[in-house]
Amino acid sequence: MNSAAEIWSSVIALLEKELTPTAVSTWFYDAEAIDLQEDRLVICTPSDFKKNILVQRYLPILKKVLYDLFAAEIDVLVLTKEEASKYNTAGKRNENVLIGNEEFTFDHFVVGSSNQFAYNAALHVADNPGQSYNPLFIYGESGLGKTHLLYAIYHTIHQNHPEYNIIFIKGDEFTNELQEAIRTKSTDAFRAKYRDKDLLLVDDIQFIAGKESTQEEFFNTFNNLYEANHQIVLTSDRPPSDMSKLENRLRTRFEWGLLADIQPPDYETRCAIIKNKAILLGLELPNDLVEYIAQNITANVRQLEGTIKRLLAYRDLMGQNVNDENTSRAIQALIRARDEYVPSPEVIIEETAKYYSIDPKAILGSSRTKDIVLARQVSIYLIRSITNLSLPEIGKVFNQHHTTVMHSLDKVEKMMKDNRELSEIVRDIKSNINSRSY
Repeated sequence: MNSAAEIWSSVIALLEKELTPTAVSTWFYDAEAIDLQEDRLVICTPSDFKKNILVQRYLPILKKVLYDLFAAEIDVLVLTKEEASKYNTAGKRNENVLIGNEEFTFDHFVVGSSNQFAYNAALHVADNPGQSYNPLFIYGESGLGKTHLLYAIYHTIHQNHPEYNIIFIKGDEFTNELQEAIRTKSTDAFRAKYRDKDLLLVDDIQFIAGKESTQEEFFNTFNNLYEANHQIVLTSDRPPSDMSKLENRLRTRFEWGLLADIQPPDYETRCAIIKNKAILLGLELPNDLVEYIAQNITANVRQLEGTIKRLLAYRDLMGQNVNDENTSRAIQALIRARDEYVPSPEVIIEETAKYYSIDPKAILGSSRTKDIVLARQVSIYLIRSITNLSLPEIGKVFNQHHTTVMHSLDKVEKMMKDNRELSEIVRDIKSNINSRSY
């Protein structure tokens, strides 16, 4: 099996064993694979709606099936037909072209009192890269629009300066790439990749905190770019001062430029976001339903968008009207799904392994290496605190006696009392786990 089409046929066959025939025929039969790279499969689907469903609902199962096929982690990029055309035209490996995020622009960002400062700062940086506010550090809780602003900066600078060499990466991906470079003795290439850029955009920079080699490498990368007046933009779920595991020299540099926070949207902003998202998705919402949603969904932008998409699904898949009853159903379904979300032990282990940059199989294994033992104990602690599994049931997951599980729980609880860094690690991993319920 060498071609993307052949791989896709195998994926479909495996999906038919994992999902219902209706699910496979509805969401996968009219999709096609258009490119297979070393670590990524690119698929094309007919509409934005189907793309959103595949990304939000079926991405984990797609990655699982690909892992079963290749015995390796394979990423999945889902494109619409229009995006696929741009993908082929732009060049499949051109890292300056971010496909599939064209909607995340300044024009589509709804500005209110809760985010106006961050919006204005991002717009200024996009119009004047490297001239002031360097670095720009945007922080706030998940789902409030930080990543949207990061993409908006990218799109504006890429449009105004097509010659710019730009890189967009997440904090944990930076760590993973560095570890792979060290393993393959290719750190020179890694450094060249990041230190010759005109614009560096890093989402969730908090994930480099506490990782010694990563912080050292990012410190030097930061200095190179800053001294060359090249723009750096970072996002995080908290300000640098709240990152106890972040080295002081990095904390100082992150505060050199401008710190801009984003707060949860107020009522008026929520109404505007709902109207804007509905228009973009082609959904007509009367004002009374807009207000009803805004009054009941207050946590973040992502939940507001989730409600609109559920209403769209009622209309397009079920042929139902957008009315008071279905709007209430959509809201209750979102709130219930959020409140009732109980992650599986596999999800918890996967997120813990991702945080510690180790293989999930190592956590489930018998290695006594210090870092793996700690990751295993943290996984046990999180499973016990998040799920309803008993001690013997948790023991079965790790092939351990329940008394060993009790020891791990006691160990982590005592360590968290004396070690603020471990408490932050547990909080970060739990946040990542909960974000998967959206």
